[in-house]
Amino acid sequence: MEKQELIERINEVLIEEFEVEADVITPDADIKETLELDSLSLVDMVALIEGEFKVKIKGSEIAQLKTFGLLYDYIYDNIEK
Repeated sequence: MEKQELIERINEVLIEEFEVEADVITPDADIKETLELDSLSLVDMVALIEGEFKVKIKGSEIAQLKTFGLLYDYIYDNIEK
């Protein structure tokens, strides 16, 4: 999967699940702030991403994924190609 395709798919999943407008999801936007996530809904988002894209996000890595750009890069780098 090409990276741009992956980004579009990630955005689709997040827009549908968290009911946000597409234009608020930008590479530099803060994930927790944009999606209005508390710690429980952050875990839900991680589970959703892991299930949808067949990647494993370690607990220690979750805190480092602050922006959508970092999330895109992480998934792209760790997805089974």
